[in-house]
Amino acid sequence: MPLLIRLSNDADLAAITAIYAHNVLHGTGTFELDPPSQADMTTRRADVLGKGLPWLVAERDDQVLGYAYANHFRPRPAYRFCLEDSIYLHPEAQGQGVGSLLLAELIGRCEAAGARQMLAVIGDSQNLGSVGVHRRLGFEHTGLLKSSGWKFGRWLDVVLMQRALGVGDTQSPT
Repeated sequence: MPLLIRLSNDADLAAITAIYAHNVLHGTGTFELDPPSQADMTTRRADVLGKGLPWLVAERDDQVLGYAYANHFRPRPAYRFCLEDSIYLHPEAQGQGVGSLLLAELIGRCEAAGARQMLAVIGDSQNLGSVGVHRRLGFEHTGLLKSSGWKFGRWLDVVLMQRALGVGDTQSPT
């Protein structure tokens, strides 16, 4: 069956919560230490959608394999054209191109919404899968926050990557 990238819906929240919980408990892509509840994830998704921003899922054979969303980088109004992406995959979906397809669709939807910059704030400089996905889709390395997180008994860096969306900073936003 082909992979389907689509807007998330309420029925996806149990799978989204389980995917994120796995990443919290076993991965360094997020610095969250305790998995949020489904109610927490419902609130987070509603916040993103309430801002008119996309929350996508990748699905095959009626199984959610991953999700991606964009949110404002910071809450201050000056950042309103700058978004941060987040992508999380089911462990069985890693290394199959699912993350790249999710990110490509997310970029397109954010460009259509008028965003001008997208940032990737990648937990763990050894998270080569995420760094690679972002690089393949045009993100450039813009910084490194050394030893800024402590998880699983070790210090973790944060990699900052960025890419322009649409016309980027070549024109004023309208």
